[in-house]
Amino acid sequence: MSVFTPLDRPTLEAFLAPYGLGRLRDFRGIAEGSENTNYFISLEGGEFVLTLVERGPVAEMPFFIELLDVLHDADLPVPYAVRTQDGQALRQLAGKPALLQPRLAGRHERAPNPHHCSEVGHLLGHLHRATAGERCIERASDRGLTWMLAEGERLAPSLDATARPLLERTLAEIRELLAEQPPLPEANLHGDLFRDNVMFDGPQLSGVIDFYNASSGWMLYDLAITVNDWCSTEEGALDLPRAWALLAAYAADRHFTPREAELWPVLLRVACVRFWLSRLIAAQAFAGQDVLIHDPAEFQQRLAARQQTPLELPLTL
Repeated sequence: MSVFTPLDRPTLEAFLAPYGLGRLRDFRGIAEGSENTNYFISLEGGEFVLTLVERGPVAEMPFFIELLDVLHDADLPVPYAVRTQDGQALRQLAGKPALLQPRLAGRHERAPNPHHCSEVGHLLGHLHRATAGERCIERASDRGLTWMLAEGERLAPSLDATARPLLERTLAEIRELLAEQPPLPEANLHGDLFRDNVMFDGPQLSGVIDFYNASSGWMLYDLAITVNDWCSTEEGALDLPRAWALLAAYAADRHFTPREAELWPVLLRVACVRFWLSRLIAAQAFAGQDVLIHDPAEFQQRLAARQQTPLELPLTL
């Protein structure tokens, strides 16, 4: 169970009192998280999620709060920070930065179909459009290209004869991207728009959560992260009907550039490497502990499948 910081009822009651949301009815840890501690909190005043941020500097937290406020104001279904009665959004609990946010309705969709993927494409297009250009809040990702290159070079020697050359081919592409710095359209990125970070209420997308990997950067990279999760088969290949549905919905909100079309296969591979590496690192760090570890092999498999990409961006839409 991924609750890195256990909390008892008296501690929670003392923390929650300044919100003025009534008596604490119930609470429980959320097992799905792999980097932060999350609790479902039931108060007389409603249902909430409490997040204790386990990774990343405290100085970055105002960025997340401001971004969620911007997205909430743009009518996106996001869990903005609840303020205490004296206006505090970011507080400390058990020595960790802590946020209380509304609990969004719905459930995670584990077996998405093209309709679900279309909903996700519209959501991501709306998010990027709401934060593009001068509206973008600057924040460099702490797991961007430079991090991938450094960690990839560090981990490559420990990989087997199949995995190592697969990783090294994409590391070479990452070096080229770093050298070129192509002028791709930028906005704020979710950075982790996986199935377990989106909720559906019936057929409708009802919420998107976990913005703690958000940053500013290439919209196309965020789209590649999303497609790799929502549109992959169990064998790691792209499910084309799902992928076409997601891309078409996204393109209805934002048109792609010719340079994006050229780099699309590369960024699909880069997005695989980002999560392959972070899962390898987590597997090493938490080996033998009672912590949810996502399988690194899943993204190794997807990267192998992305060596050939039969999916082009819909430039004509």
